[in-house]
Amino acid sequence: MNSLDWAVLIGYFGVMVGIGIWSHKRVDNVSDFFTAGGKMPWWLSGISHHMSGYSAVMFTGYAGIAYTYGVTSFVTWSFPIALGIAIGSKLFAPRINRLRSRLHVASPLEYLKNRYDLKTQQALAWSGMLLKIVDVGAKWAAIATLLSVFTGVSLNQGILITGVVTAIYCTIGGLWADALTELGQFIIQLLAGLAMFFAVLVELGDHGGFFGVWDQPELQGHEKPLVGPYGTIFLLAFLFIKLFEYNGGMLNQAQRYMATPNAREAERSARLSAILWLVWPLVLFFPMWMSPLLVESQKPDGSDSYALMTEQLLPHGLLGLVIVGFFSHTMAMCSSDANAIAAVFTRDVAPVLSAKARMWGERSGLIAARVTTVVFLGLSMAVATQVNSPAFKDIITVVIKWVAGLMGPIAIPMMLGLLRPFRRSGPTAAIVSWGTGLLAFWLVNYPIHWAVDGGVPLEYQVSIPLAVSLVLYILIGFLKPEDTPERLAIIERLNTDDDSAAASVPAPAEEVPGTTRAPVKD
Repeated sequence: MNSLDWAVLIGYFGVMVGIGIWSHKRVDNVSDFFTAGGKMPWWLSGISHHMSGYSAVMFTGYAGIAYTYGVTSFVTWSFPIALGIAIGSKLFAPRINRLRSRLHVASPLEYLKNRYDLKTQQALAWSGMLLKIVDVGAKWAAIATLLSVFTGVSLNQGILITGVVTAIYCTIGGLWADALTELGQFIIQLLAGLAMFFAVLVELGDHGGFFGVWDQPELQGHEKPLVGPYGTIFLLAFLFIKLFEYNGGMLNQAQRYMATPNAREAERSARLSAILWLVWPLVLFFPMWMSPLLVESQKPDGSDSYALMTEQLLPHGLLGLVIVGFFSHTMAMCSSDANAIAAVFTRDVAPVLSAKARMWGERSGLIAARVTTVVFLGLSMAVATQVNSPAFKDIITVVIKWVAGLMGPIAIPMMLGLLRPFRRSGPTAAIVSWGTGLLAFWLVNYPIHWAVDGGVPLEYQVSIPLAVSLVLYILIGFLKPEDTPERLAIIERLNTDDDSAAASVPAPAEEVPGTTRAPVKD
């Protein structure tokens, strides 16, 4: 990087902070901070939903998969996400929007204490928060890895720089700041991605052109959709995981649906995000598929290939723009995660831990939300410094094995609890499916993995916990139905299109003893 690249990068950080300060004027209460007061237009929500779904891990971990295996990086990652969001646009997006508009909650998990019970809500809240700390830590490590390639700063310095800038704008401006910065980041990413795409196209003239390049020995087998550890079972498991994760199971995407004015707008938001996930990653992945022709990775997993290719092909200025594109992905995801976890802690966890928290008004609740955001970012940055330790192995291991493997047990009770067909599944089904799924994850990743010659294949490491949780949640619902009138009332309010009909269904009573917090204002 030279002075021009640094100017682009510093200018980007300045704009992000400026948007956060401007968004501060739109935040008057916890509803504005966590769900934008239900006033976010569908197109902004859709772009925000898309941008908050991936990070610099795409340019490190998934770039390594593309470098090693080719197009399977798209077939087994972004395509299942696009399909999952498209399904969720009908199945989950409208119902999650009604959590805010009809149940008047600000956290995606806030409804669980009435849909199941307080114990279930707390189990899912705590496990979800801990998983998010690890997940976001991997994202900080990914962007710091890229920053070190280009600038020479240490991993810890890179984590500190990106974390502090993100903390400033998302703490000040809440979800409005997240969404508006993500819009700006999307535009930057569009320019940077196209610049890299065309730079690689120009280079392909020396390797047989666009169509002849696939015959090159370096790309043998790269055109196969399923290869290596990424086979059919992995694809099917990932489709189910992403169906839950990207429609609200990881919390931050749920907030985008909640932020739109009504259920129909939430559905349109999801459809836009699905289209972006289907089309845009093809532009980003194409240079990665071609990278074996252009660079030789210095790392065994190929995770530095995209950064090396960027340095080689782009002039200064454009190089800075692409680096900004890396930051835009990571900061978008991490800031949205921070906002979501702050919502879960202040609305779901703190009132159970402290009697004072049950008495929070608008101002004290808003202060608590901002403090929680900073604490979460600090913890995730601390975890980021350990991502390359033996406990986590590497970035892609954290993202694929830990996050994908643990997502199912946490998300299944939350997401399926919204739907009528699973109305019989109550607290017992939720807790048993959650706890047994976590146990299955531990067994296949550690004791069984160590005992099996060659280890348990990756596809089973991520699919078995999901399958165990899903089967138990459904089976226990049939064997021990717990569909009380109060729980059925919640499900009907979330599944009824007609507002007048939904209004006739009685609202559930608050189940946290001593809670006097007013419902979130629309």
